[in-house]
Amino acid sequence: MTETRVPSRTFPRARQDAESAKTGISTPQTENPAYRLAFQDMDFLLREDLRPIRFQLELLKPELLLEEAHIGSTFVMYGSARIPEPAKAEAMLEMADPEHRHIAERLVAKSKYYDMARELARLASNFPRDEQGKRHFVVCSGGGPSIMEAANRGAADVHAESIGLNIVLPHEQAPNPYVTPSLSMQFHYFALRKMHFLLRARALAAFPGGFGTFDELFELLTLIQTGKVKPMPVLLFGREFWEKVVNFEALVEEGVISERDLGIFTYVESAAEGWAVVQRFYQDRDRQDPTAA
Repeated sequence: MTETRVPSRTFPRARQDAESAKTGISTPQTENPAYRLAFQDMDFLLREDLRPIRFQLELLKPELLLEEAHIGSTFVMYGSARIPEPAKAEAMLEMADPEHRHIAERLVAKSKYYDMARELARLASNFPRDEQGKRHFVVCSGGGPSIMEAANRGAADVHAESIGLNIVLPHEQAPNPYVTPSLSMQFHYFALRKMHFLLRARALAAFPGGFGTFDELFELLTLIQTGKVKPMPVLLFGREFWEKVVNFEALVEEGVISERDLGIFTYVESAAEGWAVVQRFYQDRDRQDPTAA
């Protein structure tokens, strides 16, 4: 007897109907926006009422892409978009006018963090896949220039893929050329972008930066402090910088955070030191709880 084959589906795929819709005849009815397929109608999708749907889309699209890329965890790297690599920093210093020379000199001093971020990314990117073929500590940056570029560049140095989570801004911004194209994503909502920074994060490095770096870093510190996220290695590169711009000890003295909250993060001064902190964190965890996933 011939084996009966049950079809896997009876409805056409959305892609098929989308293609069919392009070839329809032109009438006053078909030309009216009301006739467009809802998922092809940009005017409809961009309505204020559709904000919850756009939230869902920005949550779902990166999640699917990262899952399909077999990315099990990430090493997130934050840092200024204004700290260039050393050679460019020196060139900026030569071009600086006297009034702003002191700022250019400070950027030259901080350009060492470009090299640190690049080296840290190299170290993380060599981490082996697990038994299921998932990749871990995949470098993830904001996808922009300077420290973000250094992170993606370090991964590219060792022929590893890396993620760039860009954001639409009023001024033109393009992904840095070292982000893996298939893992280069763009967001409209800061909230969804920050969520994707942390969903797979198993370690985070914060290099000197401004408002954006502070925003992203302090969200994670708050999530760990309140128990919404399990502890993970949080590396602050450059103790001198961080202690100058944030007086954490004063927050303890004022009673608005506790002494133990200072243990959420670790100051480090080199890529090797930072990577050692990450390795030690997970080795200690595995010794304390061999079943921890």
